[in-house]
Amino acid sequence: MGGSMASTPPLNPGADVLDPAVMQDVVTGDLRLDGTQAMRLFHEMPLQELGRWADARCRHLHGDQVRTYVIDRNINYTNVCTAKCTFCAFRRDGHEDDAYTLEVEQILEKIQALVDIGGTQILMQGGMNPELPLQWYVDLLEAIGDRFPGIHVHAFSPPEFIEFIEFFDPPGPTLAEKLRGVMGTLAKAGLRSVPGGGGEIFADAVRRKIGLGKCDAEAWLTVMQVAHELGMNTSATMMFGHIEGVADRIHHMELVRQWQEKSIVDHAADGGGRYMAFISWPFQRENTPLGRCREWEDTGDQDAAFPGDVVARLDGSGTKDAHREFGRRIRMSGATDYLRTQALSRLYLDNIYSIGASWVTMGPHIGQTALAWGANDMGSVMMEENVVSAAGTTYCLSEPLICHLVREAGFTPAQRDNAYRLLRVHGNGQSPDLQVEDWSTLRAQSLHVETTCGGGNDNEVALTIGGDH
Repeated sequence: MGGSMASTPPLNPGADVLDPAVMQDVVTGDLRLDGTQAMRLFHEMPLQELGRWADARCRHLHGDQVRTYVIDRNINYTNVCTAKCTFCAFRRDGHEDDAYTLEVEQILEKIQALVDIGGTQILMQGGMNPELPLQWYVDLLEAIGDRFPGIHVHAFSPPEFIEFIEFFDPPGPTLAEKLRGVMGTLAKAGLRSVPGGGGEIFADAVRRKIGLGKCDAEAWLTVMQVAHELGMNTSATMMFGHIEGVADRIHHMELVRQWQEKSIVDHAADGGGRYMAFISWPFQRENTPLGRCREWEDTGDQDAAFPGDVVARLDGSGTKDAHREFGRRIRMSGATDYLRTQALSRLYLDNIYSIGASWVTMGPHIGQTALAWGANDMGSVMMEENVVSAAGTTYCLSEPLICHLVREAGFTPAQRDNAYRLLRVHGNGQSPDLQVEDWSTLRAQSLHVETTCGGGNDNEVALTIGGDH
């Protein structure tokens, strides 16, 4: 393990973040960035230099040797959802032919397949389905615990919990009190931690445009605060590269950092939970209503300020009226913007332990590159994924391929659990990637399926990863 995150670094708004001595203090945890400094880093520091500082911070926290991954399965138990998020291609109202809710036995069969390959946890999220009673969730969690006592259940995002409050109407005078009742019941049944789905962008002007029917930032953060109070760890996420401005991204990180501070102060001494990781990824546009918006670069106004940047404020107070085109134009993110944003998150989120690489959306090679831009974790071996793939992006990596990517990046791969404890460090010839004799066979089993917008034929492209390339 690398450096400590025990104390809160001081702010120094007057410090010049382009000064290497100042950035060295950020790396060692002796200085905390503010929003204005983060904006300057994003816009003025060269990409490679920003990456080097983020990598230095990562090495300070996690050392120079090991980078991790987890073997889990993403189970989307229903696609019926009351929200109408404009960035989502997965949701259904419930009457469509392809609307579904999995039976408990189907979910157990999926978990058995995970156990068969050495998996340790499930990530279980779904649409917000008003037809499922609280007892359905209790029965499901108890069934999982009875059959698979060693599987960690990482499940139900904050928007789901907010809808649970609407659906189940638990007693209590405040949102937090109602949440304690529902979350406590599910924790008793077997829920162990809460994923950070539905974070998107916290700024209200953005959230009202893209997350129709989804909870606001205050409610999202309150869910996680209650989870921490109940002793459950969580993760935080951010989906960017759509209508938001850069200041919105930094405001999002600031709220995560503030509420993490509150959880540490209020609950750490009593064994409470905290945000263990932050994962960010770019919006995937195919098959989504939001994706039908024109890109800003296509409007002929490249020299004008992007509407999201005009609206965005570091305190989240921007209003849609600041630009008439706000919400009607998107600015998609490529590899450069993704790496810059991830590097900034590693430097800004000084009280978050782990930064995850998003190879699921960016592809295996950019995911591998992200290990040099502040990420310490490659996320999950992807047995199944339905939400991002519904928007046209599907990458599938086996354990040997993930280990190979980590090793080729200059690190030793290690399997972890949900709490980031190391289960297996692959430093010898028994590593999954070092057991592969024919990479072409393994590569043929891992496909990137690109779905053309408009329902054309899928094009299957074999991943070019392996010892022979």
